This record gives sequence, structure tokens and C-alpha cells, in this order.
Amino acid sequence: MWKPIALLTLSNLFMTVAWYGHLKHKSVALWAVILISWGIAFFEYCLQVPANRMGSGYFTVTQLKVMQEVITLAVFTLFSLLYFHEHFRWNHLAAFVLLVGAVFLTFKNW
Repeated sequence: MWKPIALLTLSNLFMTVAWYGHLKHKSVALWAVILISWGIAFFEYCLQVPANRMGSGYFTVTQLKVMQEVITLAVFTLFSLLYFHEHFRWNHLAAFVLLVGAVFLTFKNW
């Protein structure tokens, strides 16, 4: 049950680097950035697809998607803090709390 979550977390790390890592290197040609990002995204897919396949044995598709969004926000938040030195603000925390609420609502059997 935890393996899909771990794979989703790792895949989101690759995705975040592929999508946003190049923003610190704006002098690199766009075509090169696209190719490099595709190369990084390949590894994201190599983790994401098995995570979803394994995870579908434990979770519904909706639960997997909502869980992925929370993982994406957590990974992106750490990335933006560590790589871009952005500041964590109260509204970021509020957004994260709302997403955790979405996870609760998704996993709750009503």
C-alpha cells in the first residue's frame, strides 16, 4: 500500500524538476530545455505508471488522483523553498490544508 505512494512521490520529484528546474537557466535555448525536460519526464513516467497500476489495487482512481495532487503540492513546495528560495506564506499553508481536506473527503466512505 505504501509502495505506490513512494513511487508517486519520486515521480513528482522528476516531474517538478522537468517542469520548473529550467527556470533558473533561462540562457539555455528553449529547444534544448524541451529535450532535457522530456528526458527527465521519461523517468517520471517510469515511476508514475507503475505507481498508478499498483495503487489501483488499493485505491480508487479518484483517491489516486487526489493523493497525487497533495503529493505534487508537497514536493513542489519543498522544491520552491530549497531550489528557488521562495518564502512559505500563510496562503500556501491554507491551500495545503484544503487539499488535505480533499483527501479526507475522498477517502471517507459516506
